[in-house]
Amino acid sequence: MSIPMNPGANLRGAVDLSGLASRPSTAAAASGTDAAGGDAISVPSLVLGGTDQNFGQFIELSARVPVVVELFSARSEASIAFAPILERLVVQQGGALVLVRVDIDANPQLVQGLQATTAPTVVVLIGGQPMPLFQGAVPEAQLSQVMGRVVEAAAQSGVSGRVIVEGGAEAPVPEPELPPLHQEAYDAIGRQDYEAAIAAYRKQILQAPNDREAVAGLAQVSLLHRLGGKTLDAIRAAAAAGPDDVDAQLDVADLDLSGGHVADAFDRLLGLFPSLDGDGRDRVRERLLDYFEIVGVADPLVASARARLAGLLY
Repeated sequence: MSIPMNPGANLRGAVDLSGLASRPSTAAAASGTDAAGGDAISVPSLVLGGTDQNFGQFIELSARVPVVVELFSARSEASIAFAPILERLVVQQGGALVLVRVDIDANPQLVQGLQATTAPTVVVLIGGQPMPLFQGAVPEAQLSQVMGRVVEAAAQSGVSGRVIVEGGAEAPVPEPELPPLHQEAYDAIGRQDYEAAIAAYRKQILQAPNDREAVAGLAQVSLLHRLGGKTLDAIRAAAAAGPDDVDAQLDVADLDLSGGHVADAFDRLLGLFPSLDGDGRDRVRERLLDYFEIVGVADPLVASARARLAGLLY
């Protein structure tokens, strides 16, 4: 486990932000400024580059607007795939957030200071205070809820400024509302009511079998539901103790995928497959099909794993 997470949160979910509600903005207090007051803050872009050398300015900026820090690596396929999703959701907040990207391979001081041992790792700065949000590529449905909660928690701490892109252009406005059942699922995920989210996605798929976003959403939230209430150490220990235990191996594959270790998850299940009976093979095959939806059918890792699975089946 690379980042200390709230013990009440799920394995990769957002930490509890409620503690920020009563905490004053320490950076704003130190500077004697009103965190929310004054004109909108002008920035070159809603997505900025952070380094060991310039990070101090983003700590100062977080006294007026929440700063989401994404620690990424160009060597991580999960990090590359996750980056545009996070950027889009930050932009959708309409200037209530700024995204700062930090290359973990080039900024060792920030990596150490923010306790990042995997990519992507996402932290939020509010009033100069860093708080870990998650590690690994969080499903988009959950991530959308996290960004909204960050804005709400920051406002309750007195950090409610907004930014505009330099030159006077307003930050992009949020995208149109989601279809009703998608929104119902997103709202349920925000409450960590994964059973309700699963039900909403299944209802949507019954109405629109070709809705690929609903299919992927169902696979994502099912993964969250399976991991809920389980600890990292217990999952790893069970898998090590039972190399032929299908349940234990499925759990640790879930954990690998949730942490962005896509190839490891695929290799684990595909390596297990030949030794299983018919029921075990069916379970592994169904889990792999879920993973393909989560990662994305166009991903090269999915194409390779799908070919290996076909070879094992036929």
